[in-house]
Amino acid sequence: MRVLVASTGGAGHVTPLLPFAAACLDADHELLLVGPPGLAPVAGEHGLPFAAGALPPDEETGPLWAQVPSLTPAEAERLVVSQIFATANVGAMLPAMRDAVRTWRPDVVLREPAEFASAIVAEEVGVPHVQVGTGLVEAQRMITDLATEALEAWSAGLVERIEATPYLTFFPPTLDAGAGPPPPSTHRFRMPEPAAAPLPDLWADSAGDGRPLVYVTFGSVAASVPFAAPIYDVALAAVADLPARVLLTTGHAAEDGRYLAPGPHVHVTRWVQQSDVLGRARLVVCHGGSGTTLGALAAGLPLVITPLFADQPHNARRVAAVGAGVAVGARDPEATAGAAAIDAADLRRAITDVLADPGYATAARKIADEIAALPPVADAVPVITGSR
Repeated sequence: MRVLVASTGGAGHVTPLLPFAAACLDADHELLLVGPPGLAPVAGEHGLPFAAGALPPDEETGPLWAQVPSLTPAEAERLVVSQIFATANVGAMLPAMRDAVRTWRPDVVLREPAEFASAIVAEEVGVPHVQVGTGLVEAQRMITDLATEALEAWSAGLVERIEATPYLTFFPPTLDAGAGPPPPSTHRFRMPEPAAAPLPDLWADSAGDGRPLVYVTFGSVAASVPFAAPIYDVALAAVADLPARVLLTTGHAAEDGRYLAPGPHVHVTRWVQQSDVLGRARLVVCHGGSGTTLGALAAGLPLVITPLFADQPHNARRVAAVGAGVAVGARDPEATAGAAAIDAADLRRAITDVLADPGYATAARKIADEIAALPPVADAVPVITGSR
């Protein structure tokens, strides 16, 4: 069968699709990745044929992004989802998506929740489509709700039809609890464990001293978001005298030398493969991005979360609710994005509390066991291809 994989450009959007794409390739199905031009390196790395669409022009989306710092989180989410993802991005992608579907003739579309052009075209030509969750059901449902008006303008009844499609997710039931029933055709799978490469000896002065490793990461884009970027300075202040080895990644958007380690126990770098760190860390400090959150919990690691935007507050609340970590500086939904502040002393206190209390790690290992008991991702192939 032919499976068209559709994604927007963010790493957090395309990454959850890739294990399902790999499973389909292993089962000898043909695949085509369709998305904005920036996904070309991802396609090449994973051996996927690629058809590039377009991004909306900067003069269309620039003024919209410029409004975000002055809006409350709720207002910002509505603007980004309805006017950028469900309107501007759709308009830019539809020509390439229609061309790919017409010429390549897929049997099924595999899409992520913020990529709507593929669902519109699939409905136009009568091709079934399957949705891959990029986060909690609560967050995915919020995206669809905020996009409803724009989507109904593109295709009447589209939202109801999306809700009825198969929904694939790596999130276990415990994390999704409390947000109402999941989509009617929900299928949960175990996230593949990537091979971990040896982590270089970055703290030669502390070799063998037994200090815990604290992994601090705020994803790939936070450094380029003006109201989010100050979190790096806060984090560095919080770990300045922490009795631990600290690995802090800044993301590729940060300028070289912008963030300096406050001591030899802290190593600052642009990026490391998450899988190389998680097996060696004791604690993850992050913004609550779905990939980092799920990866940490799958490894049985507790978290300290400083939510910044998007679905991160949802993830922070659920992690705290199940006892696998704490949230620090959660945003007031009525405050503007630029008004939020996270105190370094509060962040340090949360880090030391979670390191000292074994209950957080116990709760995280319980979630890890739940994830490990889910079916392997290979079992998703029959769902995607429609044989059951």
